[in-house]
Amino acid sequence: MKYSLFAVILTLFVSCVSPEIDNEPIVPIDYTEKNEAEILKYLADNNLTAQKTATGLYYVITEPGTGKQPTATSSVTVAYKGYYTTKKSFDQSPDAGTTFGLQQVIQGWTEGITLFKEGGSGVLIVPARLGYGSFAYRGIPGGSVLVFDIKLISVN
Repeated sequence: MKYSLFAVILTLFVSCVSPEIDNEPIVPIDYTEKNEAEILKYLADNNLTAQKTATGLYYVITEPGTGKQPTATSSVTVAYKGYYTTKKSFDQSPDAGTTFGLQQVIQGWTEGITLFKEGGSGVLIVPARLGYGSFAYRGIPGGSVLVFDIKLISVN
């Protein structure tokens, strides 16, 4: 009994320790150069001509759309497919799309979706710093470049 109680206390203590090494916080890795090379290779391999924003987001507008254009604070309905540069899919919306506020998503989407008008479609290529950063998130490895096929259905 005494050893069982000790094991439980030790388990609780270890599970509450912050992710530090030698009392130093874990520092995010800067994937900027690696992501840039990966994106340029993806564009060349797929014969895509993309625009690049000042933040490093790449985008291709295949259908400009004719409706309203959202702002960074808009609520939108978007149909999308998310995948890596290897073309392995990690997420997809229902055909009817999904609705969300642009303040509730990764920075690459907040910036990128505002480049489309209702009815527009294209591709967003999001470097890690505009996505989930250098740490893994829900199965997406840290430092990942994310590619999204986007169709802006509506600005709500």
